Amino acid sequence: MPHLWFAPLLSLALVSCSPAAETPAPSGPAPMDAASTPAAQPLTLEAVLEGPWRSEAEKARDMYRNPAETLAFFGIEADDKVIEIWPGGGWYSNILAPYLASGGGQLIASHWSLTTAEGDRRTRLEGIIEDYYATYADEALYGSIGRSRFPAEDGRLVEPGSVDAVLTFRNVHNWMARDFAMTFFEQAYDALKPGGVLGVVEHRLPSNAEQDPRATSGYVHEDMVKALAAAAGFEFVAGAEINANPNDTADHPFGVWSLPPVSRSTTSAGETPDGFDPAVYQAIGESDRMTLKFVKPVAAGTDPDAGAEADPA
Repeated sequence: MPHLWFAPLLSLALVSCSPAAETPAPSGPAPMDAASTPAAQPLTLEAVLEGPWRSEAEKARDMYRNPAETLAFFGIEADDKVIEIWPGGGWYSNILAPYLASGGGQLIASHWSLTTAEGDRRTRLEGIIEDYYATYADEALYGSIGRSRFPAEDGRLVEPGSVDAVLTFRNVHNWMARDFAMTFFEQAYDALKPGGVLGVVEHRLPSNAEQDPRATSGYVHEDMVKALAAAAGFEFVAGAEINANPNDTADHPFGVWSLPPVSRSTTSAGETPDGFDPAVYQAIGESDRMTLKFVKPVAAGTDPDAGAEADPA
């Protein structure tokens, strides 16, 4: 049952039947049935963006991240089962979870695998994950968020062929730095139903710039992402300029982290480069980003919806 403050966001349809003139009005409350029960419709993405559970700081970043346009481009529907890989603090989860819960879908959060994390780093990651699930514990609003880990130790993010979409936002460079970028595309492919969508948003390196194999600047060639996806078996559907920023030259002293929201201005030793002007990077805004849609092919002669009813909620 949605929160009471959900009511203005939901479209309600009331269907009623007037009794015949000769039929006396019944005494007491009328019985409820399917014809007289309000039918709650799924939330629109636009309504979710205005939700009171989102902070003003989160909403301020919509102008750079364009979540409604991005999710519409990926074709995400409210009844979909969606994996978000490495959701971090949950900026996108705070949009996806209420949207999917409102339509009978589900968000599955695939957090960092902790098998190789040790010491302070492991403690920090465990704390982030614990805080994440505590934040999204309200099932009336967020639904029951599924749990997963990436990279999955057994190669399976979830049951193979069980989700409608896998999404990741600004993470490919992290996986290049750790030598498991290819692992992501392979495990995403395994998790998706035939016809399922892989949506990737990533900081974009200009095509005439040299690609660092470990993407230490945080920027990645669009062609590299397409090649990794193709090697895993995906078909490229389309790219969009929804999250483009032509003011971003991708050649900053601290890489993409020179720009908002990180806005780094010093080295690890606390030194600021000569002539560094933070206002220059604030004026650029957030990074130039590719927005790419891929699909897991449907085998010839098969029905991608066959057996969908049997999938667990």
